[in-house]
Amino acid sequence: MIKQLLQQATSKNGRARSYAFENTVELSNLIPPTVSYESHGDTLIVGPTAIITSTAEQLTAMHSITLLSTDGEPSEYNNLYYADSIEISGFLGTFSVYINNKNTHSNLAEVSIGRDCFDIVLDHSLNGCMSEEVPVPGYYPVGRGYPALADALEEIPGLMGTFDKPKYFRLNTDLCAHSSRGVKGCERCVDACPAGALSSQGNDKIGHKIEINPYLCQGVGTCATACPTEAIHYALPTPQETQKFIERTLANYHQQGGENAIILICSSRHESYNVMALNVLPDNVIPVVVEELPSVGIDTWFAALVNGATQVLFAASRHMPETIQTVLNREVSMGQQLLENLGLARETIDVLYLESLRESMPTLVEFDFGLRLGDIEGNKRQRLFHSLDALSANQGVTDTIQPLPTTAPYGTVNCDTDKCTLCMACVAVCPTKALYNKGDRPALDFVEQDCVQCGMCEKACPESALSLTQQVNWDKAARTSVVALYEEKAAECLSCGKPFAPQSMITMLQEKLRGHSHFDNEAALRRIAMCEDCRVVDMFESMAENPEQQLKY
Repeated sequence: MIKQLLQQATSKNGRARSYAFENTVELSNLIPPTVSYESHGDTLIVGPTAIITSTAEQLTAMHSITLLSTDGEPSEYNNLYYADSIEISGFLGTFSVYINNKNTHSNLAEVSIGRDCFDIVLDHSLNGCMSEEVPVPGYYPVGRGYPALADALEEIPGLMGTFDKPKYFRLNTDLCAHSSRGVKGCERCVDACPAGALSSQGNDKIGHKIEINPYLCQGVGTCATACPTEAIHYALPTPQETQKFIERTLANYHQQGGENAIILICSSRHESYNVMALNVLPDNVIPVVVEELPSVGIDTWFAALVNGATQVLFAASRHMPETIQTVLNREVSMGQQLLENLGLARETIDVLYLESLRESMPTLVEFDFGLRLGDIEGNKRQRLFHSLDALSANQGVTDTIQPLPTTAPYGTVNCDTDKCTLCMACVAVCPTKALYNKGDRPALDFVEQDCVQCGMCEKACPESALSLTQQVNWDKAARTSVVALYEEKAAECLSCGKPFAPQSMITMLQEKLRGHSHFDNEAALRRIAMCEDCRVVDMFESMAENPEQQLKY
């Protein structure tokens, strides 16, 4: 539908847009790894008696129908049950349904059909028995208003057999800033998932890790947008492929003489609404159709701006689940904050609610920065800052350091040098190696661009010496350079003279251990000021001279 609409345009921009749309190699979501569901067609219908008995008459093709009344009204239907409370969990083919009725707790599937679970649940209750904003496969909360009952009745008869669903996302635990050594940090992806597919598993002893339940994941993309390190991202197409697609689309548009290109990111599932929007928007608005709006991250938005786009818009709907709207608006607000710091209009990146087009046109930005950077390489942060640096140079930004909201994943780490002992607990937990030590001297080194403000270093510091400041540093050299947050003189081994530890740490250990039964003489205290090799040699020499000393070791 979109292609046919674009072909009808006769203006210069319209012809260039049509050319770009047809001649840019399509974003193909190739077949990624999949998970399988198996359904026999055993269906549970929940809701008021009159409604569910009427619905059951329209699903006679199902293997079995069980009715669960929420209002207690009687009926002559054979397989009708009642409950004071209902608990439902699972997904297509595996729905566990436990009910309480007059203080009796039972598995309804065992009672009604002799199985452990139901395959499909059609829920007429007003608020729904399952809380996920994006319903799990096989669950139809029609009582909440979406999906519509007619759509559910059309789909459900086809849910018998074995079905494959893509594993939409990849998780690289090496890049994940969620946890390290029992210390928890970033939880952006868990908070951003409206389908309940992401969770933090583990404990402080064995550690925590993010897990994705592929059976619950609906490919919404909010987790990928929220992730600051690209640890979690779309499997196919990858973020880099999506970005290159937009870059090539803009290049083709400009090659044909198109001007003031506005990128409109659209969801493939709402094609008719996208066509309605394009009908009222000018011909320089280029649709980029993706699986889900939040699957395109902030790095790609700014890459578009430095490749000839004057504006990036999202074709959204106020009927989208609240979490999706919240995450999308939060990330867009972050982009707008960066735009304001660059002296640019906030509307340069914005959410366009399709419902608003009935009342008024959106604010369109048609100022071409004149930048054509082409393919932008690197990881998510490198691609973002590559674009930001180009815009900063183009705009002539003079305020090097500008504050950002406390939720921003960009900023610096502050070190109270009076408290820091260079124990390197922070280095041990830093997921991006923004904090590190090369081992050549007692120093805590830091690279600001790599810091995602996860907070793990702050939590891990035993001396509470570290704090975080959210900011953007427009000085590329300062932001990407290694800075020593704290450095001190190295203690030199009393025996061989080799530097081996911070002097303050050696002094602290000697003071704390003075008087301990194992350090009740000067020789033992002196040994603390030796490197590991000389310490061992000194211990054996001491035992050789005085064998009774072995009893102390």
